[in-house]
Amino acid sequence: MASFVDQVVIHVRGGSGGAGVPSFQRQKGRPRGKPIGGSGGSGGSVIVAADADTSTLLRYARKPHWKAESGTHGEGDLRQGRVGEDLILPVPLGTLVRDLDGTLLADLVEPGQQVEIAAGGRAGRGNAALVARDRKAPTFAEQGEYGEECSVMLELKLIADAALVGYPNSGKSTLISRVSEAKPKIADYPFTTLAPNLGVVSVEDYEFVLADIPGLVEGAADGKGLGHEFLRHAERARVLVILLDPTPLQTDPVRVQYEVLINELEQHSPDLAARRRIVAVNKIDTIADDHDWEGLEADLGTAIHRISGITGLGVTGLLYEIGDAVAVVTREAPDRAGYQLHRPLAESFRVDRIDEQWVVGGRAAERAVNLDDLTAGPAADFAAKRLNRLGVDEALAAAGAVAGDDVRIGDIVFTYEPRDDGEGE
Repeated sequence: MASFVDQVVIHVRGGSGGAGVPSFQRQKGRPRGKPIGGSGGSGGSVIVAADADTSTLLRYARKPHWKAESGTHGEGDLRQGRVGEDLILPVPLGTLVRDLDGTLLADLVEPGQQVEIAAGGRAGRGNAALVARDRKAPTFAEQGEYGEECSVMLELKLIADAALVGYPNSGKSTLISRVSEAKPKIADYPFTTLAPNLGVVSVEDYEFVLADIPGLVEGAADGKGLGHEFLRHAERARVLVILLDPTPLQTDPVRVQYEVLINELEQHSPDLAARRRIVAVNKIDTIADDHDWEGLEADLGTAIHRISGITGLGVTGLLYEIGDAVAVVTREAPDRAGYQLHRPLAESFRVDRIDEQWVVGGRAAERAVNLDDLTAGPAADFAAKRLNRLGVDEALAAAGAVAGDDVRIGDIVFTYEPRDDGEGE
């Protein structure tokens, strides 16, 4: 039987872009003719997408590392490299995508909603694409860029219309197995259910999804008994069904359980505690019918359904009320749409002084010098103009750089020589 996995960290990397090539059309009497070097293909991106046919994150627990396809290199005769395919990672509806620092990047609740988490690398241009008015026959080409690399946390919060909330052994699994096709493990000891179960319930004109949330205990909001792991699965339920067990040998078990459960919900999330609630006492067939139910309802301020998940007593009436409540809440507060967080664009470059060197970081600066052979004069001059146009020369001067200082961009180290021409591509 497959394990239920609801939180996992994955490490992803976009595909690398293919390199462009320098190539020339050879003609008699013209050793270096028309530039015909093709550009590479861009790398594929890694995309997380909500998929209605996916129910678990298990595959990502088993395989946490994923990489999109890289683009291929360009060739002569203007042949372009093939673009790398995006890697689509399907996740269940209700999956949150977070940075490792906890920032929520996306909330994927509808089929097809997706978020790009690692962009593919940009392709390098061949020399045919670098021809300009003042650069008739470039002898160099651009390298492809590496794809983005990052780690994110995938967190699944089940999407259900109603959630059964109660102590261990309160009969939640028995009830959901009776009213739906869900087949949870059922036994006579606490914490039978260690993972949520979902079942579709149909009664007359109602159809809704009911979740069996693993049993809560006092202190759950503080993590006792895996409380946080269990409580967060109730966060997306429209209606909470508080299921109480009257059989424990203690004074007034129904009242005690109700007060503890409501307190745990409030401690975990005031919003969760404020959800529409329906209260039911299960296992009514196992106790004497001498309780003052009306007095208890008055004290708790809520109606109480008396049911038996084993015999079916009172279950139909409970399902009708759940269906009514779900319909009302749905009309009053329709599902929120999922969303994707769009971060501000990263700075194009930055200048730092590290170990007696000026270090210029940032994708734009690295892209400016990403050529196949910077030892060749034309290529070095081209890169220098790019950096000047980007504003790197001005930024270095403002930071205190003087002629002769070492400057490192990526793996390349060169001597700083201020330029005044300001010309670029």
